[in-house]
Amino acid sequence: MVGITSVGAYVPIYRLSRDEIARIWGTRSLGGEKAVAKHDEDSITMAVAAALDCMQGSQQVNGLFLATTTSPYQEKQAATIIAAATELPRETHTADCTNSLRAVTVAMKSAIDAVLSGSAKNVVIIASDCRMGWGKSEFEQLLGDGAAALTIGNSDGIASIEGSYSLFSELLDVWRPEGEVFSRSWEGRFIMSKGYMDTMQRLISGIMEKYKLTPANFAKVVFYGPDSRSHANLAKHLGFDLRTQVQDTLFDAIGNSGAAALPLMLVAALEEARPGDRILLASYGDGGDAFIIRVTENIREIQEKQKLKELLLRKIYIGYPKYLNWRDLVPIEEPRRPEPRTPSVTCLWRERRSVLAFYGNRCKQCGTVQYPPQRICVNCQAKDYAEDYRLSDKKGHIFTYSVDYLTSSKDPPVVIAAVDFEGGGRVMCEVTDCEPDKVEIGMAVKMCFRKLGQRGGIYNYFWKAAPVL
Repeated sequence: MVGITSVGAYVPIYRLSRDEIARIWGTRSLGGEKAVAKHDEDSITMAVAAALDCMQGSQQVNGLFLATTTSPYQEKQAATIIAAATELPRETHTADCTNSLRAVTVAMKSAIDAVLSGSAKNVVIIASDCRMGWGKSEFEQLLGDGAAALTIGNSDGIASIEGSYSLFSELLDVWRPEGEVFSRSWEGRFIMSKGYMDTMQRLISGIMEKYKLTPANFAKVVFYGPDSRSHANLAKHLGFDLRTQVQDTLFDAIGNSGAAALPLMLVAALEEARPGDRILLASYGDGGDAFIIRVTENIREIQEKQKLKELLLRKIYIGYPKYLNWRDLVPIEEPRRPEPRTPSVTCLWRERRSVLAFYGNRCKQCGTVQYPPQRICVNCQAKDYAEDYRLSDKKGHIFTYSVDYLTSSKDPPVVIAAVDFEGGGRVMCEVTDCEPDKVEIGMAVKMCFRKLGQRGGIYNYFWKAAPVL
């Protein structure tokens, strides 16, 4: 039986209060807060974090589909960067599903078909988005950042796929033209009635009619909503109990995370599900896709982690000026330093394994770990007698550090640390996701995939250390 075999999630540690946004503009606050990706994060880095969380201990993945509306590249597959960073085999089938909020269920449907046909055994689907709204708009308060991942396979599933139903709808409700960074929307009452409500009623009623089910047959219903009010109105209209059946949208804690919103809600629902529960999953965007999911006994394996709950609890609050700076929405004088050089595509290709997958090497004679990889062992001087050694999945601690106040970073000062890894190896790297005055020698850290910057249209990615919370 084809089903979901594992799930993962990622939510940035930074939060921006909607009261803060409303105070700046003198408008009404929607309440709650939204998750904000740091200046060194984007859809790719968040996708890598969610994928690594999802693929822990899972079977060999031979397919990777990325669902996003905010890929950094217009003409380059982002899924290949994620596959390289997560060290998937070169034979892995990769694909980007873009340009629609329901891209994640488009990818999910393709993965199910691939597994059913036998062309793939395990396909990881990652949804990641980092959308923006115009200043002073409702979107600015509502849109948040995040990522989620799930693996579709044919064995050891935590939930089986019992049925599906799809339809399309051609309507300009929310869109973003090429070259623009802010999402646009048509008049609210029209797009809610003729777009969201009409499409979702047809979709959810259609799948229940197809499989002869009623709202009472579902323990939980997980469906996309553009905002909390519309989401609640649709649930009541379809006959679902808001208190016991309808999954929280997470809007107050994260915001509307676009393509990632639905899978994040699904992860939250699965963390509370019981074996035998039937879940209705439904997406929206230029139509919709709906799935009937049955939870299996294996669900207890992921519930031991409760990862999403932990992610929602870890927070660092930022102010509106920092948000504007991180998003390049206001011109700020850069430090008077020489312009950084454009990354060399040749060097990036040559060092792709050590840079993207963060591989050093380990001497086969004495066991010394080195990064970057070296031909000669620094300890025993053995030459060309080393094996590849992955460091991205190793935890470590800070041996020593310095605080750089003169950097050209978008968020000075920057902490640069020497990190010693468990099992050997030391690397000099930046420390992210913490305040400089909180860093201390001996602090436990883990590695995370981040963006160093963009120059000449090339996005440069590398690994940084982050505190283990």
